[in-house]
Amino acid sequence: MSHYLAIDAGTGSVRAALFSADGVFRGAGSRPWEHDPEPGVPGSMGFATERNWGLVVECVREVLESTGVDAASIRGVAASAMREGLVVLDAEGREIWACANVDSRAGAEVVELQGVQTPDGPLLDEVYRRSGQTFALAAQPRLLWLARHRPELYERAATVLMLSEWVAYRLSGERFMEPSNGSTSGMLSLATRDADPFLASACGLREDLLPAVAEPGTRIGSVHRAAAEATGLAEGTVVALGGGDAQLAALGLAQTEPGQVLLTAGTFWQLNVNVGAPLTDPDMAVRVNAAAVAGLYQAEAIAFHPGTAVRWFRDTFAAEELAAARAAGRDPLDVLTEAAEAVPIGSDGVIPIFSDVMSYRRWTHAAPSFLNLSLEAGPRLRAAMFRSLLENAAIVSDANLALVGRFAPVAADAPVVFAGGAANSAAWTQITADVLGRTLRVPAVTEATAQGTAACAAAAAGDFSSPGEAAQAWVRWDREVEPDPHRHEQYVPVKERWATAYAAQRELMLSGVTTPMWSAPGA
Repeated sequence: MSHYLAIDAGTGSVRAALFSADGVFRGAGSRPWEHDPEPGVPGSMGFATERNWGLVVECVREVLESTGVDAASIRGVAASAMREGLVVLDAEGREIWACANVDSRAGAEVVELQGVQTPDGPLLDEVYRRSGQTFALAAQPRLLWLARHRPELYERAATVLMLSEWVAYRLSGERFMEPSNGSTSGMLSLATRDADPFLASACGLREDLLPAVAEPGTRIGSVHRAAAEATGLAEGTVVALGGGDAQLAALGLAQTEPGQVLLTAGTFWQLNVNVGAPLTDPDMAVRVNAAAVAGLYQAEAIAFHPGTAVRWFRDTFAAEELAAARAAGRDPLDVLTEAAEAVPIGSDGVIPIFSDVMSYRRWTHAAPSFLNLSLEAGPRLRAAMFRSLLENAAIVSDANLALVGRFAPVAADAPVVFAGGAANSAAWTQITADVLGRTLRVPAVTEATAQGTAACAAAAAGDFSSPGEAAQAWVRWDREVEPDPHRHEQYVPVKERWATAYAAQRELMLSGVTTPMWSAPGA
């Protein structure tokens, strides 16, 4: 049987996942990795290319060994990666500088670029209109930092790759960029899905730093001898372009049509709405990326740390529930969720501020807080606080969806695909359906990003006409969850109270009274 290999270079780990010809997950190898602060450079997070390539090699060898699959049966390999991470190559193909997505060394450059005025207005506005990106996480400030602080490296720079493309380069020796991950660099035009020289030159950068651009699922070469010897893959195996992890997750769940909505609910809750044209938000509240499907785009709004917040609450406040769960051999989060289900809608008036509605122009978050707590301590208060965290994630996602709907068409009748760890919780899924007032479709697929990446490899190998065709053939669904109309109406005043409290808490943060949960570089 034929197989396809997906390599995912994530923020905290790298994985190699193997799929059979019918899209069935066969196994994976994984390794954690860390990113290296550069001595004397605050906010820096370098990406150790040689060390991390060694971990990629280990993952590939592990999955081949654990599955017993003959490398000769692997028809193609593609890579996905965290967005925004960069690798800079010199003319000879040597990696001379690299950083992870969490690198924030270029805060001063972000502020500087945000302050640039052009004859037509702020440079930031024009960059966003063209690229869908601000400077907060984009490549331009980091490359400008490189030019100023490591000029000898900048002078040698020949090619900038995203991390998914760096994996493909290591396998094949070919330098390409693709739009889904490449768009998060801020150096590609949304309209053309290709390099835009203005987006470099207007920021004081050379215009020749990007390689040729091709779509996800394009065959760019094959595994060369050195990579084959290192990984155990067969020399000549097709190497395809993959893309950004979030966009490939949408592809893996067959979200390939305009108007479709994907809500991925894990540590962060990431809302992606497919858009059929390169539209941007007049208020610059929402990020817009190229999708992993030609001619398709994604409006993206992120709720930070809903998953983190429930784990933090468990470990900080729920000692009694933790002890009871351990005694019963149960998951403490299940015990907390059962208690929360006994609390009515609105969480006994507790108002949680633990995630912010997307505000891309000035991307900074209010301080985490619980408001309107009762002084009656005990299990009931803890249950109300925990329920408020579940509601908070859904309320912020609902507000983010409304932001997108102001400038882009959202399919009114299509289910919202609800994926990620929170989809395993029946209670949290129902709360989310009730808050949104929309049907949620929960996938059976648990490896969406890897499956979307494998779909790119399958298309490049010629086994499907496109990655989207492979994804449609492979996707499987677990269940649909319907909203309760009465509960949806009950949530209307709850959302209004939350919005009023949230606005006040954000003002406290902006005035310096409280400390933001997170701020983007330059915010």
